[in-house]
Amino acid sequence: MISDPFFYLCAIPAILIFGMAKGGFGGGIAVVSVPLMSLAISPVQAAAILLPILLVMDAVALWSFRGQWDRANLKIILPGAMVGILLGSMGFRYLSEDMIRILIGVIAVAFCLNYWFKPAAQTQRGPDKLRGSIWGAVAGFTSFGIHAGGPPINIYLLPQRLEKSLLMGTMAIFFAVVNVVKLIPYSLQGSFDHTNLLTAAILMPVAPVGVRLGFYLLHKVSEVSIYRICYFFLFVVGVKLLIDGGRGVLV
Repeated sequence: MISDPFFYLCAIPAILIFGMAKGGFGGGIAVVSVPLMSLAISPVQAAAILLPILLVMDAVALWSFRGQWDRANLKIILPGAMVGILLGSMGFRYLSEDMIRILIGVIAVAFCLNYWFKPAAQTQRGPDKLRGSIWGAVAGFTSFGIHAGGPPINIYLLPQRLEKSLLMGTMAIFFAVVNVVKLIPYSLQGSFDHTNLLTAAILMPVAPVGVRLGFYLLHKVSEVSIYRICYFFLFVVGVKLLIDGGRGVLV
């Protein structure tokens, strides 16, 4: 079990934020979780500890949005995600921890810049096999490495302007399947050692609290305000990881 107090200072907010996203409040903010935990431990270990906790969140999300999903989109994005997970399982093993820090930093900073400077919404789209397969694969790849599949899959789904519950239900099933499949390569790579599993078990009770907090904030607090705060800190964390990773690579 990890005993460093600074780790829990980073991990508890990270899990709460991810749970809030699973609860339907600001889905994109989940991308901050692994970068935040990576301030205290390696990104690889952070991802391993977080995965069992995500499965608990997925179960709550599936129950909350049961019976609400878009079958046509799932048929497109899930096969693509399996390809992305396979590519991730083969590619991430060749990256050093500093290179992974740089990758996470790039994704975090790019995601913030896209949020701040993205163009106005375009014409409504429908399900598209080519686009869905590509973004599903990207989501599977980024989800495997740092549990950041939300932004790519949002790029594909949001322009369709699905009804909110239908959108959240589709994403709940998508990530539940993705996270269960990720258990296989994570296990084969030895990610679930005693330390990681015990630490995950200790943090597990925070997961449903985060999901319920997401449901509450969805109706009580300005989503715009929360987004601004989370993206600001995500940008700061992303820049720090870029600096730390860059120093490690250059030394």
